[in-house]
Amino acid sequence: MITRWLPLLLLLTFNTSGFSQVIQRYDVVISEIMADPTPQVGLPNAEYIELKNVSGRPINLAGWRISTSTSTSGAFPSFQLEADSFVILTTTTQATNFMPFGKVLAVPSFPALPNDGSVLTLRSNEGRTIHSVEYNMNWYQNELKREGGWSLEMIDVRNPCSGTTNWKASTDPSGGTPGKKNSVDAINPDKTPPRLLRTYSLDSVTIVAVFDEPLDSLFAATINNYSISNNIAINSASPVAPLFSTVILKLASPILPGTTYTLNVTNLHDCSGNVIGIHNHSKVGSAQEPLPFDIIINEILFNPKPNGYDFVEFYNRSNKILDLSKLSIANRNSAGSLASIRKLTTTPYLLFPGEYIVVTENPASLSTLYFVPEPSRILTLSLPSYPNTNGTVVLLNEQGTIVDEVSYSEKWHFDLITNREGISLERIDPSGPSNNPSNWHSAASTAGYATPGYKNSQFLQANRSNIKIEVLPKVFSPDGDGYDDFAIINYNVNEPGFVANITIFDAAGRPVKQLARNNLMGVSGSWKWDGLDDKGSKLSIGTYIIFIELHNLQGKKEQIKKTIVLARRL
Repeated sequence: MITRWLPLLLLLTFNTSGFSQVIQRYDVVISEIMADPTPQVGLPNAEYIELKNVSGRPINLAGWRISTSTSTSGAFPSFQLEADSFVILTTTTQATNFMPFGKVLAVPSFPALPNDGSVLTLRSNEGRTIHSVEYNMNWYQNELKREGGWSLEMIDVRNPCSGTTNWKASTDPSGGTPGKKNSVDAINPDKTPPRLLRTYSLDSVTIVAVFDEPLDSLFAATINNYSISNNIAINSASPVAPLFSTVILKLASPILPGTTYTLNVTNLHDCSGNVIGIHNHSKVGSAQEPLPFDIIINEILFNPKPNGYDFVEFYNRSNKILDLSKLSIANRNSAGSLASIRKLTTTPYLLFPGEYIVVTENPASLSTLYFVPEPSRILTLSLPSYPNTNGTVVLLNEQGTIVDEVSYSEKWHFDLITNREGISLERIDPSGPSNNPSNWHSAASTAGYATPGYKNSQFLQANRSNIKIEVLPKVFSPDGDGYDDFAIINYNVNEPGFVANITIFDAAGRPVKQLARNNLMGVSGSWKWDGLDDKGSKLSIGTYIIFIELHNLQGKKEQIKKTIVLARRL
């Protein structure tokens, strides 16, 4: 009898005209976003959102709604979205302008789309979150197109949770592809496990865990997948809609002020089924009030490369846990008054003792131009103006008290540097005065001229001894077998500002390789030699002399010779 009624049951389940549908998360996805249609390229000068039905069956959108972080549309009118088809959402006044491009749904009270990012959420008529994305300007991956007139397109609609790695600016000549397959459409599966980025506390028994992508809410709500050091039990785990990339943990006992704990997570899945791996732990603690000199301005890039952006790095030199949402950055105007005051972040972000944080307008650009070991240590912020010649960086707490202030000058750079574009100023001693030029120095060339998010190349450790040069290994064999293929020259010096020239001679005293020419050194670093001469040719086996000349502007000079054996496999 069950078999007899099966066709009718299926009809009742999937009929789109009179019966409710079993709608699952990601059955319909937001596949294109036109947040900034100006300057107009080739499409109507209006905002729109494109949806695609990837469920494999028709779905009626009656009663559905689209929302931003600040507003929600009215209920959608009845509209059947066929399987594997698109619909363009726009305002009721602009709907007719998009009809030449495909099927259009005029949305009552269509929400305005912020240019520089928002959380877009698509909900069914029952209020269930079907798809949510948190877009921002960096998703364009194109400096010109982010200025307007171009849509953001999803690359792989079967990978709806990956954020910036699955979106980019449209490549269609008209500026977008409303109502049809995206111009950037490609296979782009998510094979990367989720990462636990950080935590923050709402109170002594409430911890928020922040992940880099949406999680499977079932696994995220399982308390056995979480543990906190010091045997603190967890009473509940609640993933937060609509993105499900944060989880609120309720603790059985309070955490103590000034104490650092560790949260470990296991068996959490992203929406593609990837299971969390090695990035599964984070510090936990309760923030304290930031007082003057608890956190310092540690590095400033105020004269970026033509395709780069300013950045400011901060360092927590205290033994406190600090909340960056309680701090603001500013400059001073021509009258010397504080100006352009901007909060570092609008959401809590804990900085633990000894940690660094960088603020810049374009983290993607920063990671392209410099080595950034931990991208999660970069905050996106439109900085106050910091001119190329001189200016003032100010850090304030919630009471408006100045926590640190640096009035920098381009003259603080190393004198022998003629082109200062893209070279940061680094603080030498975190305990030294903020406005003493002798406590600042140009970042070393051996560090790529900036060290965003980690220890400065010019950081001067206490009790550092005399100049030390070490060559490892003593015998190297550049034959590509992965074993001792390079010679590494490590150095430590007792002060910043040294310049290095390194020449390699063969056993007959003939120069064969100029390894470094007027390289600005940090207080520690290294060079690498691959066994090739200046023409890129392989050198023969034998003993070589590494001649190192160091000097600084104070007249200090050092000449060091080291020997090394090249044992190339023939």
